[in-house]
Amino acid sequence: MIHILFILCSLLTFSANAAVQDFCVADLKGPESPAGYSCKPAATVTVDDFMSSGVGSAGNTSNIIKAAVTPAFTEQFPGVNGLGISIARLDVAVGGVIPMHTHPGGSELLLVTQGFIQAGFISSANTVYVKTLKKGDIMLFPQGLLHFQVNAGGVTAVAYASFSSATPGLQILDFALFANDLPSKLVEATTFLDDATVKALKAVLGGTG
Repeated sequence: MIHILFILCSLLTFSANAAVQDFCVADLKGPESPAGYSCKPAATVTVDDFMSSGVGSAGNTSNIIKAAVTPAFTEQFPGVNGLGISIARLDVAVGGVIPMHTHPGGSELLLVTQGFIQAGFISSANTVYVKTLKKGDIMLFPQGLLHFQVNAGGVTAVAYASFSSATPGLQILDFALFANDLPSKLVEATTFLDDATVKALKAVLGGTG
């Protein structure tokens, strides 16, 4: 009996010592690593670290894509640091588009709350999955796959995208190709586009070379 009690006490002690932290609110003043930000001292954590009003307001859609993404990732919402979750708001005006892009760090689940959005993604086998979504519909975009959203109605569309990472990352295909200093000849060689088209797109998106 004494032996059993000793084992139970040892297990309870081990469990207490092995308990993980409840949270790791990001210390945004420190450096970011592949594992995320370091934790703020617990004594400095407040309830405001666990709430955000950022996605409650519409983003500015007066831009070339007529759309706005308002993120609540670690840098905007420190409480999600290390928890594998985050969210963003999408506002897509009439004629607007979220161009073809990827999130290398997480999968996305999109919930439409207003209007209509035509959305889709392309698998690694080049199979295309496209659907027009209405209010209340959700669609999944697996991690790392190219996907897009286009306004498909006569009113501004609003959606909320949740992610399986606090820092899902973002790379927009058009900007990756035409908004940097990659020489036009290389872009032409790798995309089969002609010189005039490449230079026109670089001019629109701010690229050089």
